[in-house]
Amino acid sequence: MSDAPWLSVIGMGEDGLDGLPPASRQALDAADVIMAPPRHLSLLPEGPQERIAWPVPYADGLEILVGLRGRRVAVLASGDPFWFGAGAVIARHFNAGEWRALPGASTFSLAAARLGWPLEKTLTLGLHAAPLTRLRPHLASGLRALVLLRDGAAVTELARYLDRIGFTTSRLHVMEALGGPRERVQALSLTEAQAGDFAHPVCVGIEVAGDGAAIPKASGRPDAIFDTDGQITKRPVRALTLSALAPQRGEHLWDIGGGSGSIGIEWLMSDPTLSATTVEPRAGRAARIRANADALGQDHLRVVEGSAPEVLGSLARPDAVFIGGGLSVSLLEWLFAQLPPGTRLVANAVTLESEALLAQWQADKGGDLLRIELAQAAPLGPRRGWKSAYPVVQWSVTL
Repeated sequence: MSDAPWLSVIGMGEDGLDGLPPASRQALDAADVIMAPPRHLSLLPEGPQERIAWPVPYADGLEILVGLRGRRVAVLASGDPFWFGAGAVIARHFNAGEWRALPGASTFSLAAARLGWPLEKTLTLGLHAAPLTRLRPHLASGLRALVLLRDGAAVTELARYLDRIGFTTSRLHVMEALGGPRERVQALSLTEAQAGDFAHPVCVGIEVAGDGAAIPKASGRPDAIFDTDGQITKRPVRALTLSALAPQRGEHLWDIGGGSGSIGIEWLMSDPTLSATTVEPRAGRAARIRANADALGQDHLRVVEGSAPEVLGSLARPDAVFIGGGLSVSLLEWLFAQLPPGTRLVANAVTLESEALLAQWQADKGGDLLRIELAQAAPLGPRRGWKSAYPVVQWSVTL
């Protein structure tokens, strides 16, 4: 076997072979095996190569691909395989020297060209394998977004979703089979889109409009966006807590005593590369955390039902830990004994007992101790006065 990669990942559009550049055509012609979704295979003329339809679920195809080592294989993907495509998945499973990528024009590029939208100012999301709620943190009147959807029926679901959450005057640009002979582009209201019939593959340009509530970008989102039984880190304290946790790209958080899940959810909203696990002992609250995460487009939040520190040993190690509930000597001892140096810890306390515990540990381990006292204006007879909330003591330390 030569040193040349045996696997070529080729981006192909709806125009089939006619749209492939010379290098991609050469790689396809030289292949012994062509592996692709059935739609891509249908765009090819008859040829001598063995053809394998990529199965569903997608992971099953990776096992087949492994078995083809030693043969020249071309895998076809839509447009640019590394923009919400198959390329990144393949790259994770094979060594760098085994594969090469020959991208084509992405669906997003074609869509922006049809609509005249600058891509650098347009939100792009691949929702063909993700829930529509991934849009929720971004939605605000005036936003332009390009989204890939799993099939034509998802266009109707998208229109219903936007209508339901208040962005009722949004405009949808439904683009089917971009770049091929079946291409069709329609500009529709949400009402028209809900009554339409659309064919796969489909990309939708969204011009967001309406009275729906936009979610602020800064930490300390409104309490009202979270469903809660009263157990929630309130907005001002949450903003200070996220600041102390100081999320950085690619990091993982443990949110211990999740309550409503607000800390873990806001952590994830900070950057798409972040991950988080919330630990909550009460089944009802764990279910509420999952529902809040789903509704706010953070469905990748992992929720573990159980008590800390008992369940912590099996979890992927964190870069930062927040203790919002269940603070105890045993928990702190476990964290300091088990977690590596450099892990950031933030703990909030409301009761006198937990306050004293944090003061004792701060004296021994160092870090910063902050007392947060807040008051809001409230009616006081015919006038107004300050109504104080319970003070919160926050300890932040690097292990």
